[in-house]
Amino acid sequence: MAKIAVFTETQGDNVKSVTLEILGKLAGQTVDVISVGDISEAGLGDLAKYGAGNIHVIKGEGLDQYSPEGYSNALKEFLSSGGYDYVFAGSTSLGKDLFPRLSSMFGAGMASEVTNFVMDGDNFSGTRPLFAGKCLAKVEVTGPKPHFVTVRPNSLGLPESPTAGAGTKNDASSSAGEIRAAIKEIIKGASEKLDLTEANIIVSGGRAMKEEANFKILDEMADVIGATVGASRAAVDSGYAPHAMQVGQTGKTVSPSLYIACGISGAIQHLAGMRTSKVIVAINTDPDAPIFTKADYGIVGDLFQVVPIMTEEFKKLLG
Repeated sequence: MAKIAVFTETQGDNVKSVTLEILGKLAGQTVDVISVGDISEAGLGDLAKYGAGNIHVIKGEGLDQYSPEGYSNALKEFLSSGGYDYVFAGSTSLGKDLFPRLSSMFGAGMASEVTNFVMDGDNFSGTRPLFAGKCLAKVEVTGPKPHFVTVRPNSLGLPESPTAGAGTKNDASSSAGEIRAAIKEIIKGASEKLDLTEANIIVSGGRAMKEEANFKILDEMADVIGATVGASRAAVDSGYAPHAMQVGQTGKTVSPSLYIACGISGAIQHLAGMRTSKVIVAINTDPDAPIFTKADYGIVGDLFQVVPIMTEEFKKLLG
């Protein structure tokens, strides 16, 4: 049986849910979890609940704040003595920055942005979208070990009945080594909501929003249902929303459980970024809009009338 490590990130007192998704998928395997920096008791409890065996917390000089060089140096030092066959992580902003660097340090292969995978004994086989999601490729990793794999958040889902692990915490020391490009400061955005790539519910607006101020009605709905607000490229190019909110081929690729598209026509570039959403709801005045061909539920109507009504109904439903 393969020896597997899962790198986890924390958000406040919680571990990011993509870690729990990966652990749930690896049920029955021997799995260690690795974190750079401490994890809260609540986070340790969640990791154990979803199958973590040993939880290694790495601390050391220069690791108080993320830097790609520092984290990769520290993780290489730790992993070199661990004898791991596979190292998994979420395909988050940090994961996309860190894991390619780390895999190159080992001269090892990497499967990125997989949306599903199976472990058959010691062998990994994953599914990875290609060509903006138009086709799916079966990927395997060969060559020197450990093999590296990043998983797209929200693609696997959380298991209903997770298999618990020992969840034994072990403190480990490592060094950031020489850091040639140091990060002096990380300025967090004003919003406390999840990043689009990790959000379970997304409400997006298109060019039909008409102006930036009108995104307020989407913000109100998002606050009620615990969603993150996104935008189409047309809305971003029109100056209604910042690029950080853009969903699509030239923006962010998302896989939420629920995607509500408001005034978005459904150009192929936008669909490329959200076609893997579990449930898609479309609101558009044009009954022939391409978005309706991909939507599970469609509402033909003016979003400025429909969205406030939906928000009120959500309030009643959620108390």
